[in-house]
Amino acid sequence: MSRAFTREEDSEKAIADIGERPVSEHRNLVTEKGLAMIEANLAALREEFAAAEREGNRERLALVSRDLRYWSSRRETAELSVPGPDSDVVRFGMTVTIENEDGQRKSWKIVGEDEADPSHGMISHVSPMALALFGKGIGEAATVSGKEWEIVELKAG
Repeated sequence: MSRAFTREEDSEKAIADIGERPVSEHRNLVTEKGLAMIEANLAALREEFAAAEREGNRERLALVSRDLRYWSSRRETAELSVPGPDSDVVRFGMTVTIENEDGQRKSWKIVGEDEADPSHGMISHVSPMALALFGKGIGEAATVSGKEWEIVELKAG
């Protein structure tokens, strides 16, 4: 068998094996920034799809198609949620500052799963920390991984 046929078969197998991106079973709550991020991803992927189509790049088309299906699904199920400015308990979209018994403080904005980036202070609404904080107000404590954290500040948006 010629090497050309082997490469083509390998390419076909790689395209077939890319699989789907897993979609969370949780509600797809999003902030305004999260919704804009989803829409920006869709726009960029549509452009990338057109470019791959013009080039006839089947592998790239398969990857971009998979990502388009994922982000289209996320856009269809997105539920924009904006906390009320007067909320006195932790809700989706709020920034929460917590302090442990050693005086160490951390601030987390509770966002949608696709928007979460703990290294930039954004945690998913389904993370253990967010789940422990929801519905609590300033002065109340939340325990996560054996550590107790007191809520010291809340900011909407």
